Amino acid sequence: MQLIIVESPSKAKTIEKYLGGKIKVDASGGHVRDLPEKRLGVNVSDNFEPNYVITADKRACIKRLQDKCDKSEKVYLATDPDREGEAISWHLQEVLNLKGKSQRIVFNEISEKAVKNALANPRDINYNLVDSQQARRVLDRLVGYKLSPFLCKKIKDGLSAGRVQSVALRLVVEKEREIQAFIPKEYWNIYGEFSTNKQTFKALLTEKSGQKFRPSCEKEAQEVYDKVVKGQAKVGEIKKTLTKAHALPPFTTSTLQQDASAKLGLSSPQVMSIAQYLYEGVDTPQGHIAFVTYIRTDSVRVAKEAQDEALAYIKNKYGDKYIPAKPNVYKSKKSAQDAHEAIRPIDLSLTPQEAKKLLDKNHYGVYKLIYERFIASQMAEAQYEQVNIAVDVDEYTFKTSGRTVLFKGFTAVYDDYTKTVDDDIVVAKNIPVLTEGENLKTEKIEKEQMFTKPPVRYTDATLVKAMEDKGIGRPSTYSSIIAVLSKRKYTKKENRYIVPTPIAFEMTDVLIKYFPEVMDVSFTANMEDQLDDIENGGKDWHQLIADFYPGFSEQLKSALADGDEVTDIKCDKCGAPMVRKKGKFGKFLACSNYPQCSNIKSENEEVSDVVCDKCGALMVYKTGKYGKFLACPNYPKCSNIKALNEEIATEKCEKCGGSMTIKTGKFGKYLQCENCQNTKSITEKMGVCPECGRPTQKMTSKSGKTFYGCSGYPDCKFMSWDLPTGEKCPKCSNYLVVTKDGKNIRCSNKDCDYTLENVKN
Repeated sequence: MQLIIVESPSKAKTIEKYLGGKIKVDASGGHVRDLPEKRLGVNVSDNFEPNYVITADKRACIKRLQDKCDKSEKVYLATDPDREGEAISWHLQEVLNLKGKSQRIVFNEISEKAVKNALANPRDINYNLVDSQQARRVLDRLVGYKLSPFLCKKIKDGLSAGRVQSVALRLVVEKEREIQAFIPKEYWNIYGEFSTNKQTFKALLTEKSGQKFRPSCEKEAQEVYDKVVKGQAKVGEIKKTLTKAHALPPFTTSTLQQDASAKLGLSSPQVMSIAQYLYEGVDTPQGHIAFVTYIRTDSVRVAKEAQDEALAYIKNKYGDKYIPAKPNVYKSKKSAQDAHEAIRPIDLSLTPQEAKKLLDKNHYGVYKLIYERFIASQMAEAQYEQVNIAVDVDEYTFKTSGRTVLFKGFTAVYDDYTKTVDDDIVVAKNIPVLTEGENLKTEKIEKEQMFTKPPVRYTDATLVKAMEDKGIGRPSTYSSIIAVLSKRKYTKKENRYIVPTPIAFEMTDVLIKYFPEVMDVSFTANMEDQLDDIENGGKDWHQLIADFYPGFSEQLKSALADGDEVTDIKCDKCGAPMVRKKGKFGKFLACSNYPQCSNIKSENEEVSDVVCDKCGALMVYKTGKYGKFLACPNYPKCSNIKALNEEIATEKCEKCGGSMTIKTGKFGKYLQCENCQNTKSITEKMGVCPECGRPTQKMTSKSGKTFYGCSGYPDCKFMSWDLPTGEKCPKCSNYLVVTKDGKNIRCSNKDCDYTLENVKN
C-alpha cells in the first residue's frame, strides 16, 4: 500500500479518483502541530528553539494518519507547494515518524497529468524552506507575544500587535494624517472651445509664455479670460507619435488581489477565498474540475507547455497577427519565489462562458479575470497613433490630445489601458485635421474654480500594492493582514476605503515611540529579505533571531519601565525597594524584586479604624472601579471587603431583632441585618426577590422598558417585568406581582387567575 497526504480533504478525494484507487489519499487539514496558543512556546535561553504542540482537535487526525502510515510501504507528502506547505510536510514527517519512509511531491495544479508527473519526480523535504518558515513563525511569535501585553498595559486590554500587521497599520494611519493635515489650494481651469471648418474641439490652458501655468485665484482667472476671449487663436505645435503598449504579465497573488478588488469590488480576503475555491475546484457530472493553478505565488513565469497552448488558442481565435514575433517572457521581481508558475487557467478549453455554468457571479468574475489576463499576456502589442495639439492665444497655450487605435493587439481580450498623456491635457474624442499656424475661431471660453485634492485613502487594492512596493510581508499574507486589521477594529471601511479607528492612532504612536526599529518600513522589508536568504540556504535561522532579539528585548524592558520611579519604601514581604508604576487605574507600588517577589500595593494606602470581622486586622481604604471601599490588608489570605459609610437603620430585623444596616448594592440601597444577614427593601416599591429574599431594584432595558432585577445579581439572576412581592401564589406556587396600577396583586403566571384586590399602596 502507498499513501499520499495532502492538506485539503476535497483535494484528497479528487486525487484518489485520478489514481484509480491504486494509491490511498488522505488529508491533514493543514498544520498538525504548531506553537502553543496561550504561552510563548519559544525557548529564548536555548537558541530560540520552538516548542511545538499537537492541539486537541488534531489528535484524531494524527491517529488516523498514523494507522494508515503504519500499513503503507511508501508515504508521499503532497502539501501545498510553498514555504508553509513544506513546513507542514516536515511536521507530518516528525509527528508520524516517517523518516526514511516518506518523500515530498509537489504539483502546481490539481489535474491528473500534474499529479502523475509529481509522483514520477519525488524529492526530499527542502529544509531551507522549512527553516525559513520556522524563522518567520518564531519571529512573529516573539514580536506579537511581547508587544501585545505591552500595548494592553500602556493603553487598554484586548489590543494586539504584530511584526507585519503593525507596520501595515502604520501606513494606513500615516495616510490618514496626511489627509487631516492637507490644506486645499485654489486654482482655476480655463477651457477654450475652438473651431475650424465648422468642427469644434476643446482644449485646456496649460502654459503662459512657455511655462506651466494655472490661475491661482478668481482675479487672475478673470484677467486671463479677458485677454484670451479677445485674442486670435492659432494652431501651435502638432505632435504625432506611434506608441505601443505591451501586455501585462499573468497574475501573481498580489496583482490578482489588486485587479479583482479594483474591478470587481471584492476585498482581498474575499479574492483569496474565491481563488482557493477555483484552485481546489468542484465536482461535476463530468468529474472533478479545477479551474486555476496554485494561487499563492509571486512569480510571473509560465510553463512552456502552457505558453504553447495559449499561442495555439490565440492563433485559432484571433489570427496570426495577434501572435507576437517572439513569445512573451516576463521577468519576476528579484525577491520572487520562483518555485511555481504565475496564476493561470488549467484548461483553456474551459472558457469563461463555459465556466459560468458552474460558478456563481463572484467566482465567475475572478476566473474571467485570470483567464483573460493570461491569454492577453501571450498576445502581440497594441498600437496607437497619439496626436498632441497646442493652441496659442497671444502668450497663452491651450492643449488637447487624441488617440487612435491602429491595432488592438492584447486589448482585444484584456484592455487595461492607463492614460499616459499629461494630466494637464484635455483628451478629445474628435480632433479635426489641422495644420500648424492655422487661424482658429474662439467659440467659447469657460472658467472653472478648482481646489487641490487631499491624498486618497487606501483601498484593499492600493494597500496591497503599497505593501508589495515597500516589501512589507509577502503576497500570501496580504489578505490576512487586511482581515486582521478589520476584525480587530483597528480599521473600518467607508465605501471601499480603509479608515483607521481612533485606537489605531494611539497604538501606532506608542509603538513608534518605544519600538522605532520594529515599526520601520525599511527594517521590516530588510527582514523579509533575510528570511528569503534562509530559504536560499545562505543563513542559519537561529542566527537571524539571535541578531534581532537581544536589542528588541532591551527596548521592551526600557519601554515597560518608562515612567517607573524607585522609592525609599521597602517591600513588606522581601524588603526590596518598591517601584512606583502607572497602571490603568492610576499609580501603584510594585516590588523591584519582580518576578521573585510579586508584591504590589496601592500608593498612600490609608489605614482605617474598622476591624476586619474575619481576621481582626485593621482594614485599609482602596479605590476600585466603582469608587472607594474597605479591604483587608491580609489579602490574598483574607479577601474580606466592606462598603464605606454604612448607615444604621432605625428598623430592627424581624427575624432576630438585630440592627439593620443600610447597604448599597448594584441596583441601589437595601437593608441587611448585621447578625443573621436577613435583607429587606427600604421601600415596598423596590420589591422583594421571590427566589432569594433580597430586595429588587427598578431597571431599564436597552429598549427603554422597565423591569425589576434582584440586587443579589449575579448570584441570583431573577428578573421580572412587574414588581414582585416576594410571596408565592397559593394556587400554583408561581411568584406574585403588583399590578400596573398598584391596587391589586396577581399571579405572574398568565394561565393562573389568582388575584388579591384592594391592596394599599
